[in-house]
Amino acid sequence: MNSPIQSRRSIRRYQDTPLPPALVEAVVQAGALAPSSKNRQPWYFVAVTGSSKGELLEVMSQGLIRERSAPLLPGSAPFLSGAEHTLAVMAQAPVILLAVNPLGMALDRPLSPEERVSELCNTQSLGAAMENMALAATELGLGSLWICDTFFAQAELTAWLDVPGQLLAAMTLGYPAEEPPARPRKALEEILEWKT
Repeated sequence: MNSPIQSRRSIRRYQDTPLPPALVEAVVQAGALAPSSKNRQPWYFVAVTGSSKGELLEVMSQGLIRERSAPLLPGSAPFLSGAEHTLAVMAQAPVILLAVNPLGMALDRPLSPEERVSELCNTQSLGAAMENMALAATELGLGSLWICDTFFAQAELTAWLDVPGQLLAAMTLGYPAEEPPARPRKALEEILEWKT
């Protein structure tokens, strides 16, 4: 039997079945057990369902429309169509978890080297929490999709959330309606160098 690390897949199709709150809480609790730089635990999660999910999707859609005419990320314009597909995935997932760094600084703020390192450390910490959550979801028989396309609608989503800090990512959760194969990975010799 495969471990959750081997079994985890990015799920883009979900069953139309609500999730019990206890399962969502178990996934978030797994995130809270992640290691974090200086034990800052720079994470705050918002679980979005029901009518609030419709509001979230509309706000993200508005951000994607704005990004086409007044881009925050002009160099990422080729990926906008992928973000629109991600929006459709979010629409069918029963739960969307928004991951916020409460210590995060505005994207357009110039950072000193120390502030930049702090941002990098906190981002790494939240990444560890997200991975824990994806693995916990797999172990619980749930599907998940780690989403960074929210950056295309960063200003709109941050205003809608109305919580301190910066939105760093989203994750869809639900019972999977697909079993995608594993995607190719680089060979170990391509990614590991030994210095002895």
